[in-house]
Amino acid sequence: MTETVDVALIGGGIMSATLAALIHQVQPDWKVEVYERLSDVALESSNPWNNAGTGHAALCELNYMPQSKDGSVDPAKAISINEQFQLSRQFWSYLVDEGVLGEPATFINSTPHMTFVRGEKDVEYLRKRYEALKDQPLFAGIEFTEDPAVIAEWAPLLINRREVGERIAATRITAGTDVDFGSLTHKLFKEAAPQATLNLNREIRHLKQLSDGTWRLRGRHTLGRTPFEVKAKFVFVGAGGWALKLLQKSGIPEIKGYGVFPIGGQFLRTDNPEVVAKHRAKVYSQASVGAPPMSVPHLDTRVVDGQASLLFGPYATFSPKFMKKGSLGDIVTQVRPGNLIPMLSVAKDNPSLISYLVGQLMQSRKQKLDALREFMPTAKDKDWYLIEAGQRAQVMKKDKDKGGILQFGTEVISAADGSIAGLLGASPGASTAVPIMLGILRKCFPDRIAGWEPKLREMIPTYGSTLNETPSKANEVLERTAGTLDISL
Repeated sequence: MTETVDVALIGGGIMSATLAALIHQVQPDWKVEVYERLSDVALESSNPWNNAGTGHAALCELNYMPQSKDGSVDPAKAISINEQFQLSRQFWSYLVDEGVLGEPATFINSTPHMTFVRGEKDVEYLRKRYEALKDQPLFAGIEFTEDPAVIAEWAPLLINRREVGERIAATRITAGTDVDFGSLTHKLFKEAAPQATLNLNREIRHLKQLSDGTWRLRGRHTLGRTPFEVKAKFVFVGAGGWALKLLQKSGIPEIKGYGVFPIGGQFLRTDNPEVVAKHRAKVYSQASVGAPPMSVPHLDTRVVDGQASLLFGPYATFSPKFMKKGSLGDIVTQVRPGNLIPMLSVAKDNPSLISYLVGQLMQSRKQKLDALREFMPTAKDKDWYLIEAGQRAQVMKKDKDKGGILQFGTEVISAADGSIAGLLGASPGASTAVPIMLGILRKCFPDRIAGWEPKLREMIPTYGSTLNETPSKANEVLERTAGTLDISL
């Protein structure tokens, strides 16, 4: 007889780990099964070398505050992203206080977040951005300067041997962080979700909703091809780019019209301790014309397994696979009658993206190093090597005016009855895993959420409210989580 479980989580990344940890807190008697097709969790987008680990709080990412045609900048989206990250911080802080996640430095470390721009136009834009943010409570302490000497104090590698007289500017917030989402994923599964059983090397291939509302999941062991079957009352598909394919197989009407466009990436990395010691920050700049938001150039400190390195990039690559260990047929097998027009519309309306990708694919190693030297004039070829980053599957969906649009963000797709949900898209992604999973709990369990809310508020005191509108509350939460997580304010 096929076993029936309360929750089946497809994919072993930060999203499934976060949902498993939340469920353990609010409904510890539920049986939760996790199915991961690879040999370990966090080997795709949650792997620390497959992402920049920014801890997206919109402190340095300029794409969250684009300049409008009239020259103004609106801080609303940046504030919203920061609010979401604070929910994640509060949940992690609660788990650390409970003795669950161990030493915070094993997954989160203080790392100032900076922006760095060159040229008259971008300097003036950055000044406007600073003016719009400096009085916002969640951005308290943001600094702006055009003085090369000050920038040299913040991040000397940006200034050493730079041409004198070049117009430059930077902002800095010392309260930024570097997050190892791979380590955090492992800790959540191992310690924060003890009732969740990990089934590694198990690939779910078919989903069907039965007459009683439960879902029958069929799959196979990836090592021996042995089939297996399980029934689940609720299914979450957190399988990166493959979430689209699985949601399509589920047959829910809510997925109609959606497609994804895969974009890969590379980073230049150095582990040279002499170079790494001279840069302790995540420094973002403006994206190239036509570049997708996740291709904004940045020079980042990364701390993985206690070892600091520097990454620069990303450099866009292309593969038809939806994940690094996906299938070459992914981009074709996603096509359905309902998403063909949106996908063709996206191709027609985004020639600059296609041109950008072609240009990136044609870049030589020398050209990639030259791009690094625009950030870091003293960069030496011998210190840097290329690594492959993760695949990002950007959402394409219907649009009543254009036929279809390319969306650079995350989107939750859920069935009307709340029995299945999945996540599509990328940035801000992992950093906002907690608020995304809280949204799934509210949407998919409307009959239970009221009973869960007291526990949710115990773990996340600002659950259901905002911080930025109440400076005293914002300061209190920032101070408390910074103290627990041992990070800077």
